[in-house]
Amino acid sequence: MRRRNINANWASGVSFPPRPSGTTEFEAQARKLGLTEGTYESSRELRGWCERNRHRCYIPEWLLAKWGLDVEPSLSE
Repeated sequence: MRRRNINANWASGVSFPPRPSGTTEFEAQARKLGLTEGTYESSRELRGWCERNRHRCYIPEWLLAKWGLDVEPSLSE
């Protein structure tokens, strides 16, 4: 019988550190506009971008709520 390789970290209960996530399109847009989290809400350019892309890209929920923007779950897929 052939012996199967086993991941030693998994077998011993050691977990891997989380992989760093990449920059979201929202974060890239905010950086392009030179914004910080404190200035997101007052930016017209960012709001326009969010209105156009809210069904396609991740946008922080707190910001959507501040602007009164809804996201249709069926369109977000």
